[in-house]
Amino acid sequence: MSDKKIKVTLVKSLIGTIQPHRATVRGLGLRRLNHSVELPDTPRVRGMINKVSYLLKCEG
Repeated sequence: MSDKKIKVTLVKSLIGTIQPHRATVRGLGLRRLNHSVELPDTPRVRGMINKVSYLLKCEG
């Protein structure tokens, strides 16, 4: 397994977004605006990030 990480930051508010997208953001571990988490670089995480990419900023 690779130990690569992706840093994900919530940069847009969840107000006005659809419920599945809010659930995806919570599933990524993001709780509030400008909150950042480091996640493993896996296809599952990449798919979640891709789904709500308009709300996030990704690094690494």
